[in-house]
Amino acid sequence: MLHGRDSLVRLIGKRRRTFSSPLAQHLRPQSAAKRRPSPSSVEDEAPPPKQESQIHGAERVSCPVCGSSIRGTDYSVNSHLDTCLARGVKRKLTQSTLLQFKFCPRSRSESSLVDLDNDKEKARKRGSTNESDPSNFPLSSRYGSTRMSERMQCASASPYHSLSSSETCTDASLEGLVIEDAVISKVKDPLYSHMFRQSVKTQIPKLDTCGPGDAKYVEILETFIVGCRFHDNAELRQGASIFLLRDPQNSKDRHAIKVLSADFDGRVLGYLPRELAKYLSPLIDNHHIKCEGSVTSLPRHPYDVIPIQLVCQMAENSDMKSDDCQILKSLWESVLLAVEYGRANHPSMTKYQRNFCLMIEDVMNHYAYLFTDKEKSFLGVFNSLSDDGQRLFIRLYTRKGPWFRMSNVSYPEISDPLQAAEELQLAGYLFLFNSCEDPFTYDMKEVLNLLNVYEIREILKQVPPKKAINCTRRPELINVLYSAYENEICPLLPKVVFERVGTCVRISSAADIFLWRVQRLFFLSGEQDLSSFLLVDLGLVKFPDYACNISHQVFAGRDDLLEYEEAIEVAQVMDEYLDANNMDMVIRCIDVSDSHIQASLMEDTRSSILDSPPTFFSCFSASWVYSKVLTLGISVFEHKHRYEDAIRLLKGLLNRITCDSRRGYWTLRLSVDLEHIGRLNESLSVAEEGILDSWVRAGSKVALQRRVLRLGKPPRRWKMPSYADYVKQKIKEVYIRGRPLVCETGTKNLFYGYDGELCGVEQLALQYYAGEGGWLGVHSESGIWMTFFGILMWDVIFSNIPDVFRSRFQCYTFADSSTRP
Repeated sequence: MLHGRDSLVRLIGKRRRTFSSPLAQHLRPQSAAKRRPSPSSVEDEAPPPKQESQIHGAERVSCPVCGSSIRGTDYSVNSHLDTCLARGVKRKLTQSTLLQFKFCPRSRSESSLVDLDNDKEKARKRGSTNESDPSNFPLSSRYGSTRMSERMQCASASPYHSLSSSETCTDASLEGLVIEDAVISKVKDPLYSHMFRQSVKTQIPKLDTCGPGDAKYVEILETFIVGCRFHDNAELRQGASIFLLRDPQNSKDRHAIKVLSADFDGRVLGYLPRELAKYLSPLIDNHHIKCEGSVTSLPRHPYDVIPIQLVCQMAENSDMKSDDCQILKSLWESVLLAVEYGRANHPSMTKYQRNFCLMIEDVMNHYAYLFTDKEKSFLGVFNSLSDDGQRLFIRLYTRKGPWFRMSNVSYPEISDPLQAAEELQLAGYLFLFNSCEDPFTYDMKEVLNLLNVYEIREILKQVPPKKAINCTRRPELINVLYSAYENEICPLLPKVVFERVGTCVRISSAADIFLWRVQRLFFLSGEQDLSSFLLVDLGLVKFPDYACNISHQVFAGRDDLLEYEEAIEVAQVMDEYLDANNMDMVIRCIDVSDSHIQASLMEDTRSSILDSPPTFFSCFSASWVYSKVLTLGISVFEHKHRYEDAIRLLKGLLNRITCDSRRGYWTLRLSVDLEHIGRLNESLSVAEEGILDSWVRAGSKVALQRRVLRLGKPPRRWKMPSYADYVKQKIKEVYIRGRPLVCETGTKNLFYGYDGELCGVEQLALQYYAGEGGWLGVHSESGIWMTFFGILMWDVIFSNIPDVFRSRFQCYTFADSSTRP
């Protein structure tokens, strides 16, 4: 792999389906962008590839405003002109080269919103109403529905801020009862701690004073059963009796409490919610409380939770100490808080649905200044959608796509997918098409990918000339069918294909752009996605408890965010072109990145004078992303033996970026490339200057010292440097002989070990040392030393330093060694 490719792939993360910046749109691969030159409107997403007038008899004309080719019918022309004039699109009379493009922030930021407007315009032509416009929703829907508005009342406290035991929360409506946050902080799950904070304001009944002769305390709790779909449930009826049983051996949750049916021989119905079981389980284990109950109502959907009512009876204990009584009170108050938390959140809300809403809410709380009012309104509409609509969108958003056949969309928790899709279309989150629409407004290659092998073969039988197809693989069959479409062999082919696929749906461009931005801002990493929520919910991953001390914003303003997104998109385009082995477009991406770094040099110098954020925030700047693209571009040029171009890029990076740990690699490669073209004196001078650079360290510094000793022989240099003896010292080498099984290049070598069994080279070395001196070892790739370091330096790593930790799902600190000298 080229040096820097893996780093660029991790930076990009999940590849975007829709690009927001015109620059990235201009650089899209031809296979994906041939029919989608501009994201400004849905009508222009897929312009007709050829003269369809020969097929359908509709003359195509050029729009006098935007210049795109449209069908020449009266209604189509008028509608297209109205759309172009409304958004103020004007065709340029002059052309610019790629390197001369300088797009203003307005054009980048509003392109996706124009796409949303045109999606709604098309939906209105099919009979939809003005309710699809997010701006027409009431003011309370700006950030979502009523339940979202209620959640945002606690926006002053970060939803993922760890609660301190020293803080207290009081309220006059609690009749003098003071509930400490120490009770609430027992809920360690960062996703739901702010929900418990909000539930503090509800009325909590006092527990009777414990002591000899106290009467039994009875309380009725209304909660629900979860996990019902994992059990063969008996046929329930309203009012059916239930009882609880602890399940301490549960591998997922040691606090688990089973809910069993008293009417069907103790058959397991499900479990109590995890938040409630965490505090109710100690009371049950110590025999302080006994719970029985009944089913209050039956769910409408078999996968929904089952509402129940529990009658909790506190047992008498005359021997209980005052401290134990206080602990009992604290646990009981936490139980009541967990019950109120369950009421505040819709019980039928699935885990992924709740997590998705929490992600949007958190970004709106912390990064609202990066969104326009129209974007906030659009994101807020999501919380006013029905549960089926939210679930369908999240399901489709996490799939590859871009198109999905509604006949294949079926999820057990979604009762009516088609109705949910229509609701999402009115809200601007989805886009639907069916066989009745014009097939030439869509990318036929994407539509053909929806067909299975049997359907493709049936269609090919109708395409002249009807010859036998030798290929059997699906991609090859799609290429044959697409070739027939391109060559216009069968005029009715698009209609036949669309009748086969039926009604289809895809994520709208606006929703894809905005939700990608929300996800990026929430995780601040391209490697993480919504699966991080799932790992935490399942208990497979537990993030440490650390304080998120935020004093500076990652992005100073919206323009910085848009420039960063544009750089990410350029990096993705380059990665796609490398996969396609299109070196001409790879070089264009390199040139674009180089020009952007030159333009941002003066801006970075001017901003450093002001009160700038910490240095390690530079990884969220556009110049930092472009420097990664150029680092990969240097490897590309070196691989092609274009050393002059590589030297030009290396000198530019070293002159413009003065504080970066990659300066060691850049300096070393510059010295090596200069030697390749015979400029030995300059190569030696570069190596000597690099050794004195404070940002050059570790292996790069040692490699430069060795180059100085090798190139600095008389008459170039007469004096030996001080580090010569240290660099020249010989390291003892041990040679181990083994009998290889395979010696092919590119495959892992296998050897016959000293015990006669097959093993790798690492196990062979361990067996050698075990036989020589009785050594015992393990191959862990420095994992043991990193573990020791993490344990010993735990307090230092997770110390409260401003701006180092900003997310509860953070896998690394931003203030890492990559940005420190």
